[in-house]
Amino acid sequence: MPELTDLSYIREVMNRHGFQTSKTLGQNFLINPSVCPKIAELGNAKPGFGILEIGTGVGVLTKELASRADKVAAVELDEKLFPILDETLAEFENIKIIHGDALKYDLKHVIQEEFQGLETAVCANLPYYITSPLIMKLLEDRLPVKTITVMVQKEAAQRLCAPVGSREAGAVTVAVAYYGRAVKLFDVSRGSFYPSPNVDSAVIQIERYPETPWGIQDESVFFRMVKAGFSQRRKQLGGVLAGNLGISKADMQIIFRDAGIAPSVRIEALPMPELVRLSNAIADKIKQA
Repeated sequence: MPELTDLSYIREVMNRHGFQTSKTLGQNFLINPSVCPKIAELGNAKPGFGILEIGTGVGVLTKELASRADKVAAVELDEKLFPILDETLAEFENIKIIHGDALKYDLKHVIQEEFQGLETAVCANLPYYITSPLIMKLLEDRLPVKTITVMVQKEAAQRLCAPVGSREAGAVTVAVAYYGRAVKLFDVSRGSFYPSPNVDSAVIQIERYPETPWGIQDESVFFRMVKAGFSQRRKQLGGVLAGNLGISKADMQIIFRDAGIAPSVRIEALPMPELVRLSNAIADKIKQA
């Protein structure tokens, strides 16, 4: 079989099956032959592992994962790809393609059903439009996975991997840092895809903490604080939180004093330990109310 990164073959097989890429679904298929092997190697596709893939495209990454890992379960939304995948992945018996929307699917159930006795990792070339919500679902669902290795838009990669407390960080940066450690692995140029997108990409990896190490008293308070703070990130945090959390300005002054943080600070300037202290001080005040 021709290589799945061979553009002439990809066009031929797509034409033969009457398939056209969908901008709505963010379908840009990898044609750079060096990218998917790197994702597979760095993403824990190896003996003893089951790999959960989100979105298959024509199977170029799926093939690399299946040739290394014990099993691959891939959740794919576009049923029109299935006849193509039957052809491009015909040589593999360790792949299960699941029709569904990964944002709505019970991924923990997939892991339990498909990867018994195996360690698990996630690998995916994510459509840009679902990057943040899907990464948050993978983390918030507390899937039993060692790593999450995904290709995303380059700007999103910079934001997701930025240090908490830097100008590049946002609410999603803090959320990712709460659940694990994110690093950028390598860049991928726009010319590596068919059709070529208008932006470059990067591959990042999130290594999940077995247990969150931050000592946060109340997760809901922490994430409410982070969401409120970053919704008005250029304003003084004391006033923003008083207005959004239903706490009086006088009580908020006490909270900041107890946390050892100036209420005039902007949330983007606070590293994780200070966010934790502030969140716990807010949680204490709420308990006393």
